[in-house]
Amino acid sequence: MANAADLRRLALALPGTTEAPHFDRAAFKVARIYVTLAGDGMTANLKLTPDEQELKCTVAEDIFKPLDNAWGRQGWTTIYLPAATEADLSDVLEMAWRHAEPKVVARKRAR
Repeated sequence: MANAADLRRLALALPGTTEAPHFDRAAFKVARIYVTLAGDGMTANLKLTPDEQELKCTVAEDIFKPLDNAWGRQGWTTIYLPAATEADLSDVLEMAWRHAEPKVVARKRAR
């Protein structure tokens, strides 16, 4: 079972990630926000591609749900932390982080 402390620790371990308030949530970003943590620490919203979102929501529907709005159609996905393992959380955080990292950093990392 994952929790808010796990999310915070894993997200801040990803290169360049910073944490800042974002409305009533905590936002984690590199070049842009890739995950927001709800104030109650039970859920987080992550930016995935629509294909990644579909896969995660199909394979683990008890853990992942698309946001029910235009953001969800763009790939923003809710993770229910108590149902997720630390491995689930780590995997999806890195996936979301890769989409948010600056292009220059991604190119250097790919070399």
